[in-house]
Amino acid sequence: MSTSPVSQPVLEPKRERIPYWWKVVAVFFLGWMFMYADRTILNPVMPNLAQEFGLNNAQLGLINSVFFLTYAIAQIPSGSLGDKFGRKRILVPGFILFGLFTGITGFATTFLLFMIARAITGLGEGTYYGPQYALSSEAIPKQFLTIGTAIINSGMALGISLGYISSSYLTLELGMSWRTPFYFMTIPTILTGVLIWFVIKEKRPERVEATAEKSDFSIMSLFKNRNLLATFIMVFCSLYGFFMILTWLPQYLQVERGFQGSDVGFISSLVPWASIPGALLIGYLSDKMGKKKPLVFVLVPLSIASIFAVVFVESTPLLFAALILYGLTGKLALDPVLLSFVANNAPKKVYGTVFGVYNFVGMTSSILAPYITGYLVDQSGSMQTGFYLAAVLLVIGMIAMLFTKETVKPTEA
Repeated sequence: MSTSPVSQPVLEPKRERIPYWWKVVAVFFLGWMFMYADRTILNPVMPNLAQEFGLNNAQLGLINSVFFLTYAIAQIPSGSLGDKFGRKRILVPGFILFGLFTGITGFATTFLLFMIARAITGLGEGTYYGPQYALSSEAIPKQFLTIGTAIINSGMALGISLGYISSSYLTLELGMSWRTPFYFMTIPTILTGVLIWFVIKEKRPERVEATAEKSDFSIMSLFKNRNLLATFIMVFCSLYGFFMILTWLPQYLQVERGFQGSDVGFISSLVPWASIPGALLIGYLSDKMGKKKPLVFVLVPLSIASIFAVVFVESTPLLFAALILYGLTGKLALDPVLLSFVANNAPKKVYGTVFGVYNFVGMTSSILAPYITGYLVDQSGSMQTGFYLAAVLLVIGMIAMLFTKETVKPTEA
C-alpha cells in the first residue's frame, strides 16, 4: 500500500496590517506640515523684524525671496540626483539640514546672518519636493493617486496654521521674542526627517534600465509637451497668488484691517483650514471622474473671485468668507489635480526630475511674489495692488490650460 507524500503547507506572504502606501502618505503629510510651519512662523513677526533690523517692506519681502531662491535652485538637481542615486538619500539629509537651520535662524544677530540662515534653510527644503512626489506617486495605487496626494498636501495646510498660530501666540500674545518660534520648530522637524528615513522603502535605482530609458530624455523635452508646458504656466500663476497671500496676509490684517494679537494667526489660518476639506473633496472627485481639466475651470475662477473679494469687502464676516473660499479653491486644492495631471503626462522613471522641474517653475513665482508685493506696497502705500496682480496672473494660467488635451485612462484595479 503506497503512501502519498505529505503535502507541505503553502506559506502566503504576510500582509501588512497597514498598507504601505498609507504609511507613505502619513510621513510625507508630516514632512509638509513642518516645512510649511517653518515658512509661516516668520510672517506674523515681520513687523518685529522690521523694527529690530530697520527694514522697509521691500526688504521684508526680500527675506522670503532669498529663501525661495535657494529652494527653487535645489529643485531640478535634487530631483535628478534622486532619480540617479536614490530619492530617500537626497530627501532626508536635506530635511534634517533645514530643521537645524530653522533653529539657527533664531540665533541671527544681524540682518545678513538672518538672510544666510534662511537661504540655507531654503536649500535644505528644496531637496524634498521632487523626490517626495516621485516616491509617493510610485507607492500610491493609480486609482487613489489624487486623493492620496491631496492628503499629503493637507500637511501644508496644517503646517500653515501651526506656523501662523504658534508664532502669533508666542510673540504677539505672550510677548516672547520673535526668535522663540524658530527654536520651537527645530526638534520636531529633525525627528520627522529621521522618521521618513525609517518608514520609506526604496529600491536601489536600476542603472542599466534607467539609462536606457533616459537616453532620449532631456529637460527641454518637457517644455515641448503642450500639456506639461500649460501646467507649468498654471502652477507659476497659482503659486504666485498663494505665496503673496502666505507672506503678506498677516501684515495686511494688522496694518490695513486693524486686527491684533492672536486674531491675526486665527484669521490667516482660515485659508489652510478651509483647504483641507476642499482638497480632499476635489481629490476624490478627480479620481472618480478620471479627468483633471474640468476641475481646473471650476477652481480657478472661484479663486480669482475670492482674491478680489479680500480687498473689496468691508465687513469682517465677508472677509472671512472670501478667505475661506480661497482656501477651498486656491493653490492647496488645485495642486493635487495639477500633480496627478503631470504624473499622467510624464515618464515614470524620471518622475523625480519632472516634479523637480514642475516645482522649480512654480517656485520662481514665490521668489518674485514677496519682493514685488513689498515694492508695490512701498510705491502705492497699499497692499491691495499685490492682490490685484495675483488675480490677473490666475486669469493667464487659466487661459494656458485651455490648450491642454486630456484623455481618460482606464482605472487600474
